[in-house]
Amino acid sequence: MACSCRQRCRLRSRPAAERGRIVHKPELTHARHDPIHCLAPGLFRSLQKGERKRAKLDVVYDFGDGRRVEFSGPEPLGADDLRILQGLVAMAGPAGLVLSPEPQTEAGRQLRLFLEPKWDAIRQDAMVVRGSYRVLAREVGYANVDNAKPIRDCIERLWKVSVIVQDGKRRQGFRLLSEYASDEHDGKLYVALNPLLARAVMGGQHVRISMGEVRALRTDATRLLHQRLCAWIDPGKSGRADIDTLCGYVWPDAAVNANTVKTRRQTVRRALAELDALGWRVESYTKDKWEISRPKLTEPRLGR
Repeated sequence: MACSCRQRCRLRSRPAAERGRIVHKPELTHARHDPIHCLAPGLFRSLQKGERKRAKLDVVYDFGDGRRVEFSGPEPLGADDLRILQGLVAMAGPAGLVLSPEPQTEAGRQLRLFLEPKWDAIRQDAMVVRGSYRVLAREVGYANVDNAKPIRDCIERLWKVSVIVQDGKRRQGFRLLSEYASDEHDGKLYVALNPLLARAVMGGQHVRISMGEVRALRTDATRLLHQRLCAWIDPGKSGRADIDTLCGYVWPDAAVNANTVKTRRQTVRRALAELDALGWRVESYTKDKWEISRPKLTEPRLGR
């Protein structure tokens, strides 16, 4: 029998996750991300189905003068991992807990010991993100904020990545996410950021990424391209790039098959169209070469 109550029918037509509870809107406007994590070629890449079972992560970013960063892990990192890391870095701004080298409270001292800082890190502030899977899902634009598994998988994959930073003859090692703990019963989550990420969040050199744009992106290629372009082009500025350079931001390995090259170029063109529709300006000045302009800042500089 058909229901005669229009209000009840409208309620039933809403997603189950929205019935019976208040659905909060995302709050974070931007993430202060570390440039190295955004620029390292191949740290995040477009992955084929099953590639995580076959491949490993082995990325070296050498930026001269004896300075380099090495990332290694049992699985490659994809656009889903990039998205979750962006959310964690964004949450660290307003919701992060800064632990000094000598915390004043017993809880702070216990947490500091749990992080097990080594060498120079003993004298550095630590940054811990406190929140929940649901909040993180909402801030990065997940449709189903009640499904914690894909987020947990990304966080654990990020945690397994080892990072070695070399500056001249000095080397320091840590995990991409220094520590993480969660409670699946209530969805609580806390993650300690590595020193490079913590430094960016706390006001050091950083890449500003709009979380409004992150939540609006729809494809993996656009997410990968967006972060790389944010690291290269400042708000209100522009840069020029050709099709193969942009393909390299999504797939760091060169394609040898002509059909693969064609498919990749088509995917990048669609990604550029998505960015253009989002408010970036993408103008072709010759065949397969574009001038890409990033929007000016629209949110308060010190906002959340």
